[in-house]
Amino acid sequence: MKKRTLGLWSSISIGVGGMMGAGIFSILGTASEISGNLVYVSFLIAGFIALLSAYSYAKLGVKFPSAGGPVEFLIRGFGDNIISGGLNILLWVGYVFALALYARAFGAYALTFFSGAPKIWMNIIATSIVILFTMVNFKGTKTVGNSELLIVSIKVAILIFFSFVGFFFIKPSLLSPQNFPHLSNVFFSAAIVFLAYEGFGLITNAAEDMKDPKKTLPRALYLSVLIVIAIYVGVSIVVVGNLPLPDIIKASDYALAAAAKPFLGIIGFRLMAIAALFSTSSAINATLFGGANVSYIIAKKGELPKIFERRIWKGGVEGLLITSLLVIIFANAIDLSGIAMVGSSIFLLIYMGVNIGHLKVYKETGANPKIIWLSILGCLFSFVILTYYIVIHSMITLIVLVTIFFLSFLAEYVYRGYTKRALKKRIFVR
Repeated sequence: MKKRTLGLWSSISIGVGGMMGAGIFSILGTASEISGNLVYVSFLIAGFIALLSAYSYAKLGVKFPSAGGPVEFLIRGFGDNIISGGLNILLWVGYVFALALYARAFGAYALTFFSGAPKIWMNIIATSIVILFTMVNFKGTKTVGNSELLIVSIKVAILIFFSFVGFFFIKPSLLSPQNFPHLSNVFFSAAIVFLAYEGFGLITNAAEDMKDPKKTLPRALYLSVLIVIAIYVGVSIVVVGNLPLPDIIKASDYALAAAAKPFLGIIGFRLMAIAALFSTSSAINATLFGGANVSYIIAKKGELPKIFERRIWKGGVEGLLITSLLVIIFANAIDLSGIAMVGSSIFLLIYMGVNIGHLKVYKETGANPKIIWLSILGCLFSFVILTYYIVIHSMITLIVLVTIFFLSFLAEYVYRGYTKRALKKRIFVR
């Protein structure tokens, strides 16, 4: 029998680490540029929507514990068909975009240590860090996980210190209602920063390893989301309360480090930049492993070609190579805001899909359908306003999003047709 080793706080650290892997470092500048000095309200709204989705994940994770997490939930809700298959491929692509976001953020913060360096260096650094952790991931689970808990603890401590000290230096004029943005901008921003919360679902992937998962899983999900909401809101208030909006926009790619400079000086700037490098690198490390595992599980379920399931040297999987290659392409081809918008859109669709699937099995999980519906409406509302924002501001991003959605389901349709024909051929030959 498999030994269950994860307690409550270990499980919470998985969720906090997944959400705070790089979200606040990579997405804060883009969000502040849209919602100005009310960016903290955007983080609060996005956090509330994440908390509603955590309800479904808690109920489904207890009833259907699996290393696949949302992969398993979608199949349980919709059955093994094109809908669940297409959404699972979309989930994997979502991980690719999250990784591209982390890689771009790592490159941006690393560039702050090289004054006057050309911006192409950011792309080179982003590509290099993905390659580095691809090689690390080939060595297996133990190598990937050894330092994650320590890095999570360090970056959480730094962010709490930043928030605590920063509150004493806030300039009330920067938070004045006179500088409030239009209300619609707050919702646009909330839809984008939803990507910063997507990692809470990683807790369900560890359900089989938890001590007393019926109690531990729900508590870990809710507490991890609430902890991250508190930190995100605190950090974002300090940023917009210490740095004028034009300065935030100018330093959009490394806004958190720039915000530390007014009250902590160059040492604070460097400290936050180093924290960002630790954070983004640990996020790349863990999410590469998770993304490759998701592709492996989807292939095992028969929804991706077997090449994603095939093992190569030292226990790695070829899905890792394919995942890494796509991350490098997107990190170099799309800017930070574009990656964030596409990534958030994908995860809003995934969480909405999980909730819709949950409606089909809610009697088995003992869930309250009203809460599930509220979560669906929250995700749908955010997705619609984010799509509206993309249409107005970036048609290229819209084309990328629509293309990814179409190709995910087309790939599933074509692959299922191919496997059925291959199966019939084998039966006929016999």
